Amino acid sequence: MKKLLPVFVYLRVPLVFLTVFGLVEYCIDSGDRPAFIKFPMVFLFLIVFLFVLIAIEITLKAVNRVMYQLMTPEEKAKKEYEDSLALNEKNWYKNLMHKLTKTEPIEREGDLLMDHDYDGIKELDNNLPPWWLYLFYIGIFYGVIYFAYYEVFGGENQETELKIEMAQAKIDVEEYLKTAPDLMDEKTVVLLTDEPSLAEGKEIFTMNCAACHRADGGGQIGPNLTDNHWILGGGIKNLFHTITNGGRDGKGMISWKGTLKPKEIQKVASYILSLQGSNPKDAKEAEGEIWAEETASKTADSTAVKK
Repeated sequence: MKKLLPVFVYLRVPLVFLTVFGLVEYCIDSGDRPAFIKFPMVFLFLIVFLFVLIAIEITLKAVNRVMYQLMTPEEKAKKEYEDSLALNEKNWYKNLMHKLTKTEPIEREGDLLMDHDYDGIKELDNNLPPWWLYLFYIGIFYGVIYFAYYEVFGGENQETELKIEMAQAKIDVEEYLKTAPDLMDEKTVVLLTDEPSLAEGKEIFTMNCAACHRADGGGQIGPNLTDNHWILGGGIKNLFHTITNGGRDGKGMISWKGTLKPKEIQKVASYILSLQGSNPKDAKEAEGEIWAEETASKTADSTAVKK
């Protein structure tokens, strides 16, 4: 009795308490703070629960002491003998292992010997352990279900699941890019026309672009940005791509993606497009080809056909 008390008192109480504590934290939504800190009633409950656990252990210890004192000398001697046995010598352990393994006692070894032997080595006709048989039967049952699901009823295998997840991930990324300004690209960028965005774009242009294109966009080292001629294509998408990745190799504009964020490139590109037709004084001669929005061209063509 005395040998077992430390195990049950010093291990059972902490294990039970920590289990209940974990369940409380898992079941109660307390955000980024522990439940026992955010909710004082939870803390009070845990304190009371721990007190009750300790009280139960003290009560059990007292009851066991009283019951031991009420035993006869023969019962005390038997109890002390059972407590002194090792774990593998206890009756309940032996019964449990017998149910799990179905082994026969060593006294019956002669009844289990098989006729054949090899080099003096004989074989016992022991039954397979029940735990092994149960796992084997479970494996067969699982294999039948597995085969029926994937081969008969056409269940989704790993390759199919991967394709579905990749397709869904692509949709999720596209949806996220629509609302994530710093992850936009030339395919998702849109023209800004509101005054605050154009004002910020003008400030970015003045600080980074005016040295080559002049403050009014008329062009100096770089081309004129106020006419309808473009070397690498006009429009918000082409302009966003050019500013992000740079101009022509060896003689064009540098890439600004390492300096400006996508949202900033969108604003400065929108501001540049707002300079179209401003006709600054002493502007640089037009370079490149005339560029017009595709929608505008299609509208013009459809109008000409109707006429």
